[in-house]
Amino acid sequence: MTKELADLLISDENILPLDEYEKMYPERELQKGAEVTRLAPSPTGFIHLGNLYSALADERAAHSTGGKFYLRIEDTDDKRKVEGAVESVIRTLRYFGLNFDEGAEIDGDGKYGPYFQRQRASIYHAFAKDLLLRDLAYPCFCTEEELTLVRAMQTENKLNIGYYGKFAKCRHLTEEEIRKNLDEGKPFVIRLKARGDASVKHTFNDRIKGEITVPENDQDVVILKSDGIPTYHFAHAVDDHFMRTTLVIRGEEWLASLPIHIELFSDLCFKMPAYAHTSSLLKIDGDTKRKLSKRKDPECSLDYYRREGYLPAAVMKYLMTVLQSNFEEWERKNPDAPYTDFKFSVAKMGKSGALFDLDKLKDVSKDEMAKLSSEEIFSFLSDWTNEFGSESDRAHFKDEGYVLRIIRLVTGDGSKKRRKDIVTASQGVRLFDYFFDDSFAPDYVYRFDAKIVNSVLEEFSKVYDPADDGGAWFSKLKDVAARCGFAAENSAYKENPDMFIGNVSDCAEIVRVAIAGSPNSPDLCTIMNILGRDRSLSRLKKAMI
Repeated sequence: MTKELADLLISDENILPLDEYEKMYPERELQKGAEVTRLAPSPTGFIHLGNLYSALADERAAHSTGGKFYLRIEDTDDKRKVEGAVESVIRTLRYFGLNFDEGAEIDGDGKYGPYFQRQRASIYHAFAKDLLLRDLAYPCFCTEEELTLVRAMQTENKLNIGYYGKFAKCRHLTEEEIRKNLDEGKPFVIRLKARGDASVKHTFNDRIKGEITVPENDQDVVILKSDGIPTYHFAHAVDDHFMRTTLVIRGEEWLASLPIHIELFSDLCFKMPAYAHTSSLLKIDGDTKRKLSKRKDPECSLDYYRREGYLPAAVMKYLMTVLQSNFEEWERKNPDAPYTDFKFSVAKMGKSGALFDLDKLKDVSKDEMAKLSSEEIFSFLSDWTNEFGSESDRAHFKDEGYVLRIIRLVTGDGSKKRRKDIVTASQGVRLFDYFFDDSFAPDYVYRFDAKIVNSVLEEFSKVYDPADDGGAWFSKLKDVAARCGFAAENSAYKENPDMFIGNVSDCAEIVRVAIAGSPNSPDLCTIMNILGRDRSLSRLKKAMI
């Protein structure tokens, strides 16, 4: 194609000579083996669990090798853009502890930007024009109606869908025909002039899947749309080259596009980055496994984990077990080390479907919550209530000293055996409800009749003293038990059960139901001390039948 015609097709005055772009975006000065990875979402929606899974692999691959992890926004589809999506990506990933070194709206080294694709139009135009001049691209004037008819015919005849071979009617237009269409004002796109044969296959080394077979590309895909904005295929090749990406980690659904990308890098004379295609996240559904679905599965949304209040570190540590099978063994040997100390390897990621198990995440969450100090748990729960809790929840957490006493009791902080009662913030906050009058909802279910219940509660009210330690408190409870017909010692009850209406544990259960609203609770003496004398006595009185 002549330069004059190429200038008519792409008239961008901001285009620079191609070698200028190489000077503008030089090779990064990094240590040998350092990976440069990127997360490149489209602002057409909000990121989900699969994005976080991939982003974690990107971040670990970069930072475990002394490389860079950057954020690029692929905003070429302006019609589907969702306001606030970019900010949501950054905010969400920061919540889960993933931080970018550079990129869109990130403070730091930004010399490889701009990181929004719409701001890089002249770069794409320069290289699209070069392809035109080298007869590796051409203008296509086919209308959407014509393309729709071709797809319908291909579908009906069970042919490969696309613009290729005899279906690529604009591929062989003469320069005179192109000029005539331009003079008539016909809109056009720029297509890649594919040189491959789909029946010819080559071996490609995928960093996760190993050696795979890939056909040559025969599709004349669009590289510039009618508004001059590039498609994903073309933009990503140009951007990954000039942002000096060394490793592209993406979902295996992109394997079908790999032939196009191989040809684009070849035609552009760019060194191709390494590719690593991750397996899909699966879940067990009945007797089968299936892909996690954004529509069917609430756990696919990252909002689910924030709304439920999963500890971010727990989510990330669990995802590490999904990413790398040997992480669990390492974690058992290094239970207190951060997951970032683990030697991550893309090559050791699973080649087949990765199973996501919500129950296993809950177990990890229990363990991680149990490692936090009471102050750290308070901070985490308080932050959650500020965003997702009720008005009364937020009011409760204003008294930090009171809530800290509750947390120490419920978690066993400071005791020899740390309890693991808290999985999520939403569940943890509810564990504290009975310590507040406005959320105390007792279920007064007793295993004894009203006369016995009232006798125990009345007698214990007379002797209760908040100054008593655990030993004195329990001694008084045993005296009350004996006066009300219970065995003060469990051994006595075991020897002669017919002589008593129950044992001291049964007597304690009556008091527990009255104070905590349930037959199960942490240490009852401590609960009453936290509640204080007046509230404890009030509850004993209200619980009488």
